[in-house]
Amino acid sequence: MQLLNVPFTKLNPDDIFRMWLPITIINPETNKRIKVLGLIDTGADECALPARQAALLGHNLEKGYAKEIGTGNGVTIAYSHTVKIEVEGTVIRETLIDFMPNLHVPLLGVKSFLGLFVLTADFPKKIFSLQ
Repeated sequence: MQLLNVPFTKLNPDDIFRMWLPITIINPETNKRIKVLGLIDTGADECALPARQAALLGHNLEKGYAKEIGTGNGVTIAYSHTVKIEVEGTVIRETLIDFMPNLHVPLLGVKSFLGLFVLTADFPKKIFSLQ
């Protein structure tokens, strides 16, 4: 899969332009899916989703693998569940994703997503590419 010259997006008037990517998250057991904008986050080790999205996918949040993780806001509990990540109709990978109670936006991290691609970001032009 190759995405070239994807424009940075500004979600709110007061935001800065960021690398948001439209993705679909799929529960492989129920085939329930949600479409979200994932923030490309080179500082995140793993992908993570807001906890409220677990129920939308048919996951029982607290029945996932519970673990403590460090974030920019301190230590929190995350619950891991298996999902598929799809971009432009192509399933990129099936992986464990951390669902986090205090997270407000989906994050696309290095180990479970960005590590599969060459990421090029042109901040002056506000475009990025994944190859």
